[in-house]
Amino acid sequence: MGILNVTPDSFSDGGEYSAADRAVRRIEEMEAEGADFIDIGAESTRPGADEIPAAEEWARLEPLFEKLGQGARQGVPLSVDSYKPDVVEKALKAGASIANDIFGFQRDPAMAGVVAESGAGVVLMHNSRGEPVAGDLVSGVLRYFEKSLEIAFAAGIEKEKVVLDPGVGFGKTVEQNLELIRRAGELRELGFPILLGASRKSVIGATLDLPVDQRLEGTLATTVAGIAGGVDIVRVHDVDQNLKAARMADAIYRHEHIT
Repeated sequence: MGILNVTPDSFSDGGEYSAADRAVRRIEEMEAEGADFIDIGAESTRPGADEIPAAEEWARLEPLFEKLGQGARQGVPLSVDSYKPDVVEKALKAGASIANDIFGFQRDPAMAGVVAESGAGVVLMHNSRGEPVAGDLVSGVLRYFEKSLEIAFAAGIEKEKVVLDPGVGFGKTVEQNLELIRRAGELRELGFPILLGASRKSVIGATLDLPVDQRLEGTLATTVAGIAGGVDIVRVHDVDQNLKAARMADAIYRHEHIT
């Protein structure tokens, strides 16, 4: 899953793709590099970032979706990275086919209904909102997901539409983030694909003492570790490099892509 931020203040590439033309070119680049999905976000969720109104968030997304809709787009599925029902509903109508909710349906009860009505896929992320996970970390994440899944199924979302994201970097210490990357595959016991989103995040910066623009190698390590542990999707900024690492890890650990 390639990452596209159309925000002016993203922690990694703030402002770089805020213009629709540049964003479309980046989507095309990631598709050419081999992305299976592209996740588009218009509000920074980095620690300390200010929440923006839904209208402002959609104003950042709308020009991109309008430009994408001008041609007969045959590219990979698009995901909208938002927890606001109004924004998600508009994005799904405009061409997105996946909703990526960083609160796992536990922030706004209307989100599940919007996704269910559209028939879209959904990524449900664990987010402790700054509260430490009590007891065993993986057990705590599993309990959170059980509640998210209950909300999803009550709204009528089909099981095969759901992916789970353990939420690396969201309300967790460096040690907890490292543990979560190492143990993410254990979350598959719920029967859903697992997405790992560690690309360029602060856990890499803190571990290697590196700024955001020097975290590629650390990200590649998380991709390989995640695949070794059993994750199914990696959400990354650098598609080409991570795809190569993922294919090598698949060959080693899953005997895939061997010619």
